[in-house]
Amino acid sequence: MSDDGWDTAVAVLRLAAQLIDGIQEGVQRRGFDDVRPAHGFAFVRISTGDATTADVAVHLGITKQAAAQLVGHLVDRGYVERRPDPRDRRARLLVLTDRGWACTAAAKEAATETVGLWKKRLSQSMYRHLATTLDALAEPGRLRPVW
Repeated sequence: MSDDGWDTAVAVLRLAAQLIDGIQEGVQRRGFDDVRPAHGFAFVRISTGDATTADVAVHLGITKQAAAQLVGHLVDRGYVERRPDPRDRRARLLVLTDRGWACTAAAKEAATETVGLWKKRLSQSMYRHLATTLDALAEPGRLRPVW
């Protein structure tokens, strides 16, 4: 395969799409059919603690208004609670509920299943090489969609 970089970029994007689609399908199969991938990326930020709606907006790279709608959806469906912020009386902290944590666990299970399909398609050494290479290339940072 002759690759000027474009073919590799396309393959990585397809793999990312497969992973996101696999997680979404797995989450739905587990009974969480009222969340979308963007909600999962919000869960990532909320689960680390001390998150406000403004923090979710920055994390996702969206407006505060869009984040407020997204968070409202999660609150209305019982995934997230708003609590007073002891550091700022005007702010409200976002906290995952038991349902939110269960959805997060379902997403992790679905991700593991999806990656398991990749393992089946590759030899053990090829998979190990893929995992090691991805780990070497992936820079630390926030886990969020690229809009």
